[in-house]
Amino acid sequence: MKILFLCTANSCRSILCEAVFNHLAPAGMKAYSAGSQPKGEVHPLSLKTLENAGMSTLGLFSKSSDVHVNLAPDFVITVCDKAAGEACPVFFGPATKAHWGLADPSEYHGTQEEIEAAFEATLEQIKTRIEAFLALPLAQLSAEQLKAELALIGTL
Repeated sequence: MKILFLCTANSCRSILCEAVFNHLAPAGMKAYSAGSQPKGEVHPLSLKTLENAGMSTLGLFSKSSDVHVNLAPDFVITVCDKAAGEACPVFFGPATKAHWGLADPSEYHGTQEEIEAAFEATLEQIKTRIEAFLALPLAQLSAEQLKAELALIGTL
């Protein structure tokens, strides 16, 4: 099973999702990430937050969704924050789609400690959502039930 996490810059949220998913997922499941307007580099605090949590940063890089044109993911989850007025990337195909909006921690203004705390809080929220996803009885859910469960997870 392949899951693609999409956001705008592919430097924080979707990168964190990719790393957390690949850290927690069993064999046979793999996450990827991309952005509609990639920054070209992963935010340093994304990497630091992952490393502090004991998660691998190996192979993470900011990239366009064009890189995954032949991926054929089973799931596509957008993590951009609609409330911030961002344009979420659109991915066409037969994949099951969901939106798990997350505030961009790189947009947080405050002290260095407060900014780092925003990245840590985002990582924890992502971890909660991915653990809920991995606990789903995927084979037992209808397409409609799966979409409903994914929407619910996006509110956690």
